Amino acid sequence: MALFRRFFYRKPPDRLLEISERVYVFDCCFSTDVLEEDEYKMYMGGIVAQLQDHYPDASFMVFNFREGERRSQISDILSQYDMTVMDYPRQYEGCPLLPLEMIHHFLRSSESWLSLEGQQNVLLMHCERGGWPVLAFMLAGLLLYRKQYNGEQKTLEMVYKQAPRELLHLLSPLNPQPSQLRYLQYISRRNFLGSDWPPSDTPLALDCIILRVLPLFDGGKGCRPVVRVYGQDPSSTTANRSSKLLFSTSKTKRHTRHYRQAECALVKINIRCRIQGDVVLECIPFG
Repeated sequence: MALFRRFFYRKPPDRLLEISERVYVFDCCFSTDVLEEDEYKMYMGGIVAQLQDHYPDASFMVFNFREGERRSQISDILSQYDMTVMDYPRQYEGCPLLPLEMIHHFLRSSESWLSLEGQQNVLLMHCERGGWPVLAFMLAGLLLYRKQYNGEQKTLEMVYKQAPRELLHLLSPLNPQPSQLRYLQYISRRNFLGSDWPPSDTPLALDCIILRVLPLFDGGKGCRPVVRVYGQDPSSTTANRSSKLLFSTSKTKRHTRHYRQAECALVKINIRCRIQGDVVLECIPFG
């Protein structure tokens, strides 16, 4: 059987990385270099020509993770080839993740596109500069959602290994994987929730957060943590689901508590604010 697969295996088109059957990533996503407009058009045109030769009867869908709200360059180019481009943001409040509802939309759309009976649809993944961390996360989520891989950490690491190791460090000053793994667990466990996945955005009261082992600053004397909470406003009556700053400790050194070295092993910070849906917690030392 392995020999049979090797005999009929077709090398993927140049400049594309095959993640799974009929799922590809543009190799420009693995670089911090920015192509000039004419170079980018030639790059895309060459890939499209190969794809049309490789899959003469296929339809193509492109998911692009972009910066900002402006129309993406890839949309302008691929519209000339009758390719549909769906744009997603490349971060949520500075984190290389997306809200769970948006993740669910991506997974359902991808599964529906790849599973259409009687069609050989192809899914192409693209990100603008700086979008590799969220693209890697979404690819791992898709592989878990379609049950093509098992194990959240193993799947995420496999995807990250497709790009140079230093790329993640260049694009994300903080390690995004703990948060990404938590969201991948939500995806893996959806079968236990049935129709209740994704879970409803029921407003909750966030009473406090507990921080374990704060780093020591001030020459090892202690730490002044500044905590901020971002998310949807539960009190909003509009349909706008954009996030905002919901809570922040004092922004002045005078009113920011200094935790001494002996206290930094376990710190409780009172929050007492209402939250809803996806929440970003930010904790930084007071400079």
